[in-house]
Amino acid sequence: MSGENKAPIYTSESRGDDTTGDGSEEKPFKTILQAMRKAGCEPFPVIYVDSKENGSKYDIAAKSQIKKQQNMWVRECYKKEAKLKNENEDAEKRMKNLEEAKKIVIEENKSLPQAKKIKIYDAIYTSESRGDDTTGDGSEEKPFKTILQAMRKAGCEPFPVIYVDSKENGSKYDIAAKSQIKKQQNMWVRECYKKEAKLKNENEDAEKRMKNLEEAKKIVIEENKSLPQAKKIKIYDGNKFRNERVKIFGWAHRIRRQGKNLMFITLRDGTGFLQAVLNDKLCQTYNAVLLQTESSIILYGTLKELPEGKTAPGGHELIVDYWELIGLAPPGGADAILNEQALPDVQAENRHIMIRGENTSKVLRMRSVLLQAFRDHYLARGYCEVTPPSIVQTQVEGGSTLFKLDYFGEEAYLTQSSQLYLETCLPSMGDVYCIAESFRAEQSRTRRHLAEYTHVEAECPFITFEDLLDRLEDLICDVVDRVLKSPYGSIVYELNPDFKVPERPFMRMNYSDAIKYLKENNITKEDGSFYEFVYSIIGVGREKKKSLIGFQSLFKRWEVKILLDLEGLKVSLAANFIDAILYDIPEMPERKMTDQINKPIMLCRFPANIKSFYMSKCPEDNRLTESVDVLLPNVGEIVGGSMRIWDLEELMEGYKREGISPDPYFWYNDQRKYGSCPHGGYGLGLERFCCWLLNRYHIREVCLYPRYLHHCKP
Repeated sequence: MSGENKAPIYTSESRGDDTTGDGSEEKPFKTILQAMRKAGCEPFPVIYVDSKENGSKYDIAAKSQIKKQQNMWVRECYKKEAKLKNENEDAEKRMKNLEEAKKIVIEENKSLPQAKKIKIYDAIYTSESRGDDTTGDGSEEKPFKTILQAMRKAGCEPFPVIYVDSKENGSKYDIAAKSQIKKQQNMWVRECYKKEAKLKNENEDAEKRMKNLEEAKKIVIEENKSLPQAKKIKIYDGNKFRNERVKIFGWAHRIRRQGKNLMFITLRDGTGFLQAVLNDKLCQTYNAVLLQTESSIILYGTLKELPEGKTAPGGHELIVDYWELIGLAPPGGADAILNEQALPDVQAENRHIMIRGENTSKVLRMRSVLLQAFRDHYLARGYCEVTPPSIVQTQVEGGSTLFKLDYFGEEAYLTQSSQLYLETCLPSMGDVYCIAESFRAEQSRTRRHLAEYTHVEAECPFITFEDLLDRLEDLICDVVDRVLKSPYGSIVYELNPDFKVPERPFMRMNYSDAIKYLKENNITKEDGSFYEFVYSIIGVGREKKKSLIGFQSLFKRWEVKILLDLEGLKVSLAANFIDAILYDIPEMPERKMTDQINKPIMLCRFPANIKSFYMSKCPEDNRLTESVDVLLPNVGEIVGGSMRIWDLEELMEGYKREGISPDPYFWYNDQRKYGSCPHGGYGLGLERFCCWLLNRYHIREVCLYPRYLHHCKP
């Protein structure tokens, strides 16, 4: 049939559609190429296109138009033929494979863990404040904490709708913004790539392992009874047992395999690290092939000193002649759930694994050494250790940071400080100290604050303020000296190579001098203005009351505190005088000053109205207190101390100033009735001291299990 006898096909660039058109005059195609596809083969029928003349709807397509589209059509035909050929060949192969597949039968492996039934989510809920990535299930009632965990739960794209905390009042959730999704999606994609790469490697390794395991099952090792009996030792004592046969229990900290006949294990037992060498059959057994880091093992062998030029922990290595597996760790060991790239929240929730790390275990070891050094210092100086209660009904550092609890129907708190209880011990035991946990409901997640910390506190009777400063200086220097002389003292320089032993005497700087230093060294507030310590007479007589109120708003704007309330004006103005306008130095400028001076500073004599109710006032100026903060470079304040008020009437004034009822403190007040005496004391934050000594940036690094805002596990 010639092309002329076929029905014509109509196209129109302006009105046609290649998808819904049928090539008729009423429903034309859009392109000539689609008309050729419709015709199916050459010769083509007459193909019409949009007319360029007015009054005419269609014209026959020009040869040039036909030729250009015909070339494209020919290429398409070749591709279709090639594709059809490939599909036919693939179909033959599939048929062949299907015939072979019919012969293969599979059964569920009942030895594997039972499979969990999962569902595909329409929506997943997350909440930074209420969610939990471990115990949450993504429901509205039990949301996840992070968007990333929601994506993990979904498993693949496109993700269901992901909800986050609403920023609007009255609404619990909002759909996550695209920017939030995109940021987390990039992390999820990277995770997926890592998982795929890991899976590929695991599959390849699995094949090799299966082969090796089959061979390894045939290899059996036994202890050589003709060798000397092995002595059980700790790694720390290794130097005493060189060239002797020993046995050491511990955990495989690192494993390095070199071919089939050589394996190195770094053993950890809590006292140190030891390199062990296994040869030949020892590293070819079934257990050797399965061995993972964090597995518990026992190694038998001879400790040999390393030749010159080689290094290993302790300067020796264990040449193993026999070993046993005690507890096998899962594949991947600790790295399976925790590594250097793990997010901070993941690290925090897996702290029980993280403390096995080399640096962290050294830090915790030194924390123990430091605690012992404090106790040895106090023992040598004649102090008596006491154990005050942790559940109390009084406050020491202000009500805003109290943890409240129900104590058999009465309100009680976790202790902020044991100071008040230590003071009661002075008449019976003299100098006393305690090392106990203190609790502060700090509403911050800074690198210097914890909700629970170890508090080293001491109280001493019949001392002066200068005696107190001398004792603090002696405490810090003596404790550092004891730590460095301990068997583990070298770890300080491993973790903090630039550590400098503090030199006596410490710089003693009055609070007013600190204000001068900030000015002289251009350490300012954010707005560029200087910190002030001003004694100022505002006005005389009652007629100045209005101007005082005006000044009050001005001082508030300039971050200056008026240390009087309007109820106190009657007394103050009658005396023609306002006591003081004072401003406390915040943490940041205090740190800058300490870091610039770069040595311990005793910052003394703080204004009375920015210190606690129990601090005694300076005899020479009752607007100041006999108080001290010890500041150390890179950390800031580690000690707060003072002489304590020992006059009952003055103590009552302190309660009144702070708005505290004296009734719950009846037992504390009695100390001022029954043989009161001048006395003073201090509290030292052990974690901050550790940070300074070991050069740790974050205070959580020196805690076993840190407790801070919104974090109370594991």
